[in-house]
Amino acid sequence: MKQETKRLYLENPYQVEFEARVADKMIWEKKPALILDQTCFYPESGGQPSDKGSINEVEVLKVLEDEARIIHLVAEDMPAGKVAGKIDWKTRFDHMQQHSGQHILSQSFHELLAAETLAFHLGESFSTLEMDLRKISEDEIEQIERRANEIVYEDREIKCYFVPEEKIESVPLRRPPKKKGLIRVVEVSDFDFSACGGTHVRRTGEIGLIKILRLERIRNNIRFEFICGARALEDYLRKSRIVRELSTRFTVSEEEVLNTVEKLSSDLKSQRRAGKKLQEKIAQYEAQEITQDAKEKIIKEVFVDKTLEEARYLALNIIKKGDFVVLFGQEGEERGHLILACSENLDIDMRELVPLVSPLIKGKGGGRPSLVEVAGEEKENLNQALNKAFEFVKKKIGPNL
Repeated sequence: MKQETKRLYLENPYQVEFEARVADKMIWEKKPALILDQTCFYPESGGQPSDKGSINEVEVLKVLEDEARIIHLVAEDMPAGKVAGKIDWKTRFDHMQQHSGQHILSQSFHELLAAETLAFHLGESFSTLEMDLRKISEDEIEQIERRANEIVYEDREIKCYFVPEEKIESVPLRRPPKKKGLIRVVEVSDFDFSACGGTHVRRTGEIGLIKILRLERIRNNIRFEFICGARALEDYLRKSRIVRELSTRFTVSEEEVLNTVEKLSSDLKSQRRAGKKLQEKIAQYEAQEITQDAKEKIIKEVFVDKTLEEARYLALNIIKKGDFVVLFGQEGEERGHLILACSENLDIDMRELVPLVSPLIKGKGGGRPSLVEVAGEEKENLNQALNKAFEFVKKKIGPNL
């Protein structure tokens, strides 16, 4: 019979150091692993990651559940016998803040919008909460946040205790328990009752600020990203610094930053529209000059001083002015681009060139019969690719040009 691991974190989540005996050793996920008779390490479970720390000063890489046993994957093997373990308190307390905050946030959704929690994941930088909501307004999000933080400010007690399965109906759980037998209840005094095996703070005041960052739609539901405690403070400090810097750069008050950015954005859009019209006119004049000076109907060139958009405008204007084939290369900062175009009057499908030239620049592309584009990593081979395209076009319809 496999020996059960005593879970010290259930008795006292604030305990940082412990002593234990190695009950078993093995290789798990290609790493040395230990089974201890007791541990403070919380295993990955219920949307909460495992604790970090060390055993005999050897790093603990991961902690997993195997039925009643807890498996500690370690960086290197160690002798059996007595060991001393130490969890990383900063990580533990962070997880306690996020997980306790999730319970309060979930109950706030339930209380104000009758929304049920479908999934929870505690991530390294933010946590997510999937709710069975189809839509939500900004005002409703603010109401949820205000209610959750009211519970934090009231510094309510958070209690953890076990209830036998046959008596669990006497507890007003927010969700039915997933486990059988002895069920652990986490109670936020007079607010929330949840079946949960995670680590939690003793009072809501320890959670600190609860903040929803953003939302996205998933599986016809809404998933919210949120942060609590020290994470929320760091996020506030970072965003506050950004606003102060913008305020200084624009020489406006912090309250005027948004209006200033909106005006700059509007001005930029206007300038881009004007710039696009100017590019099109320049392309028309340049196309006229190129077609007048062209000695043959295949025009081939590599540009290093034109943007991709400028090269595209030029190619399109050239093929509008007569029966021309345009083979352009454009060197970007990181990638090379091919723009291959022809007049629609010519009996050629430029898509046939894609499989010929793509391997030469390690690229991908496509388009329509009169215009294709290919982008690739090896921009130094643009000339080689264009020569290949030139040979193909010359051979296919050379006599007609």
